[in-house]
Amino acid sequence: MMSEALVKQVNWEKVDGLIPAIIQDQHSAQVLMLGYMNQAALKQTLASNRVTFFSRTKQRLWTKGESSGNYLNLQSIRLDCDQDTLLLEVTPIGPTCHTGTTSCFGEGSSTDFGFLAELERVISCRHEEASIETSYTARLFAEGTKRMAQKVGEEGVEVALAATVKDRFELTNESADLLFHLLVLLEDAKLPLAEVIACLNARHQ
Repeated sequence: MMSEALVKQVNWEKVDGLIPAIIQDQHSAQVLMLGYMNQAALKQTLASNRVTFFSRTKQRLWTKGESSGNYLNLQSIRLDCDQDTLLLEVTPIGPTCHTGTTSCFGEGSSTDFGFLAELERVISCRHEEASIETSYTARLFAEGTKRMAQKVGEEGVEVALAATVKDRFELTNESADLLFHLLVLLEDAKLPLAEVIACLNARHQ
């Protein structure tokens, strides 16, 4: 992680001492919010690995999540080619927006593939909190690993059958069911989807 070198690379004069910082979910690539950093905020972010901004309304440093607990844990940080904008990849703890949404740009701002990461988080919440009386996902966890594995097998067969008969509608729906149940099984195994993607990426190399 760059620290003092990055701080020195920023064109602070060009941005009048406050550099825009784009915050992006590391896994889903969803843009979560935009904030501003002065040198002190950037240094504190790099030192703590928790995103800290300079609040233009309160005129002080402000660590995202300091009152709500919804921190933004820093994973990487990059400076653009003009040295006047930062891109921070983070792992968000809870919703980013004060309105309770994942992103300050609305729930519909995630990419198609980014939705899988959002769904992964929802499944994790169901695992920890939901009642088996109200949540199908929670019931799957209550029934155990064997049942979840069985569902993945069943949905895999359904996908294959739909493809064989060239039924596009059924193939779409069965594929959605397969992806959902696979995510449930991965959550049960405490295996993040990111690790599966990293495996695919390594094979691609």
